[in-house]
Amino acid sequence: MGGTEKHHGQPAGRSISARAGRTAPGYGDRRFPIPGALSVVATVLAAVASGLAGRWAAAAAAVIAALALVIWLGIYRRVNAPVNRELTAAAQDGRVPENARALQTRWDSVITARFTLQGIALAALCGVLALP
Repeated sequence: MGGTEKHHGQPAGRSISARAGRTAPGYGDRRFPIPGALSVVATVLAAVASGLAGRWAAAAAAVIAALALVIWLGIYRRVNAPVNRELTAAAQDGRVPENARALQTRWDSVITARFTLQGIALAALCGVLALP
């Protein structure tokens, strides 16, 4: 891969990035609010149902999962969504932002926290199924 590969008459990398910017700008962010909100609503409903059934340990696990998801969404909205919007706008304009490295660093700065929160939510939801 010496950078001379061609795809439709353009260098391969340029063709891929150009098509990605045209065909899927903001793809995840546009569709994210619905599953994000549904995950929190479903988890809160699991907490309520578990509590009504007298399954207090399961209800507590669901509350932990809901809190983890809400914190995850807060981090995403505060850090990742603005970065994604800026990168999407740049891609639509066919440019690389001057602060691309800083944007990537900002996005990466919360990946461990987001991963951990997703793991906590998943483990807690497994607890909802397993706990009395």
